[in-house]
Amino acid sequence: MTDQAVDTDGARLSQGVTVGDRFLGRTRELKELRADIERAGLDTLSGRKAPRARVLLIAGRPGSGRTALGEELVRQVADRYPDGVLRARLSETDGTRVPVERSARELLDALDAPAPAGAAEDDLVEALRAALAGRRVLLLLDDAVDAEQVDALLPDSPDCLVVAVSEGPLTGISDVRPCTLGGLDTKSAVELLSRSTGSVRITVDPRAAEGLAEQCQGQPAALVLAGGWLAARPKAAVADLARQLHADPDNGTAGTAVSRVLHLVHAELPAPAARILRLLSLAPAGLVDPHTASALAGCSVGSARSTLDDFVSVGLLHPAGASLPQYEVPCCLHPLLRGLAETHERPGELQLARARMLERTVRLLQSCRAITETDSPQARERLLGTPRSLRFATPRDAADWLRARRPALLASARLAVADGTLDTLARRLMSQLVRAMVAHFGTQAAASDLYGIHHLVLDVAERRELPREKAAALLNLGDLDARSGRTADALARYRAALDAGRAANDPYATGRAMESVGGAHLELGDFDRAADWFGRALAERLARDERADAARLYGRIAAAHTYVGRYGEALRNWRAAVAGYRKSGEVAAQARALSELARVQEYAGRPEESLRTCREAVEWARRAEDTRLQAALHLRLADTFEHLGDPASAALHRETAERMLQEEAEASQASGIDPEQGGGACEIRGVPAEG
Repeated sequence: MTDQAVDTDGARLSQGVTVGDRFLGRTRELKELRADIERAGLDTLSGRKAPRARVLLIAGRPGSGRTALGEELVRQVADRYPDGVLRARLSETDGTRVPVERSARELLDALDAPAPAGAAEDDLVEALRAALAGRRVLLLLDDAVDAEQVDALLPDSPDCLVVAVSEGPLTGISDVRPCTLGGLDTKSAVELLSRSTGSVRITVDPRAAEGLAEQCQGQPAALVLAGGWLAARPKAAVADLARQLHADPDNGTAGTAVSRVLHLVHAELPAPAARILRLLSLAPAGLVDPHTASALAGCSVGSARSTLDDFVSVGLLHPAGASLPQYEVPCCLHPLLRGLAETHERPGELQLARARMLERTVRLLQSCRAITETDSPQARERLLGTPRSLRFATPRDAADWLRARRPALLASARLAVADGTLDTLARRLMSQLVRAMVAHFGTQAAASDLYGIHHLVLDVAERRELPREKAAALLNLGDLDARSGRTADALARYRAALDAGRAANDPYATGRAMESVGGAHLELGDFDRAADWFGRALAERLARDERADAARLYGRIAAAHTYVGRYGEALRNWRAAVAGYRKSGEVAAQARALSELARVQEYAGRPEESLRTCREAVEWARRAEDTRLQAALHLRLADTFEHLGDPASAALHRETAERMLQEEAEASQASGIDPEQGGGACEIRGVPAEG
């Protein structure tokens, strides 16, 4: 994640040489890296100014302490870069390459720079370079997979510095000298061991400690695991562990030091704990919380949390958040745990564990969303029927959980469709994740994440030839394109959604697509086509006797006619909308339709009719308890009275509107209501709605 504080509470397996707030060893490497910052680059030697930021490369295998060295270098030189430090992780815990688009977006978010949802990779990269122009920023790019990732994120400013951490060289980026890491020196390795074991066992047998450090090849990750094993066994001597590592034939010499120690640790864990450890390789994004571990292993949440805390104490996990109990599987352990899971678990058991985890995620998302629906008796009833362990105490707690678990939840969505299918569980997960994000953050704030989720659905729907799911995804993506100002792109998606809806014989998607095509034409200023498409959608609604939707479409047709000055047609359609809302009993919608009718009457030069209609609209808005609409109508009445030459009545209505708005603002501030309203999303029809 970008701009994330470094966890210095103890040694971390992905780092391995940070102890408390002290950094162990690597003196020579740090000196070389700092000297590399100062040295003249090839461009400077040739008399040209460096066109881009200097890149320092720290190369080493996972578990070698490469990230810790990068963080320590950043700490030592950060004061030279007054515009701050940015961080981005360029691969997932399992080694999967993070797309450049996602990394660029996270860096832009850290800079509080605009990053429209759905923007292309090239646009985001260009926006990032523009945001970094003129700044002195230090950029730490961790776990880079290839040179293309780093090159795309390089600032076009020689005043910036990029520290890249990778397993190998970054061929293709000029003027980069890698700092290649081996093992820790013996003194630092023994000191790292003593942190877990205490100094006594090291002092009484220093040669055994040095031998154990040698068997661990000086790798910080292996040393942390070895220290954790000894810490859990106070009566064991350092030589005991060294002998076991040397004598165990299963560990052999083919595996790495980390794998040899991990196999020993795993073999001596109690069976339930060993199974939880193996199944952590299934955790999305390598992030696990007690609920995830509980669902994977089929145990209680309490016992899962106790086991996870034990894993932290012996170096198998490290904390990934202070606000909620969340842990991270170190990158160097993830492939090893996956191998253990494949060896000890049957494929069916792994599939079942993954399904339990995703099902638990769906239920948590349902609870997360339901707590925001305080006005719905049905939602409250469903929430009370949820097990206590899956409930959130307050909406704020639910929002905090959703924010903290966001990377894991998005990874869960990718996992749910990884096999190229879109089964019921995957549909439910996508649906509940979208609803929860919209409920807590609003459509605008969550647009980037929603765009990615809908793209996942679209990719699977196109591969599997699922027209209904394809229509839903295209409609949702079109809506996000429209909100981002890409109206032409939105129009293309809406037309494709119409074709998919017709292929699926889905009247909901077809009608929604027709209306959206009309809305796109309206936004593009093609009012005749907008009215035509709204008319087609209206015919579909009338044929199915959907009165409320038909009334809304009458209003949209009226709006299109109003833009081109066809006030007669606009008035006729607004009257039809008012009649439709009256029949369906939608008081607030009827008030708004009357308000628009009064506005068109005023445009048409009929102020007396507008005055009567506006007064009627005020009464219906009062019945609907819509304070803002009442205030807007009073302002419209004030304008109408001014046109009719009655300034006293105009002033009275204006004062009334100002008072109502002031009272509503005070009430909203007192209750802490967020004025942003989230939009809905097109559901995949035919799938049972989740509670």
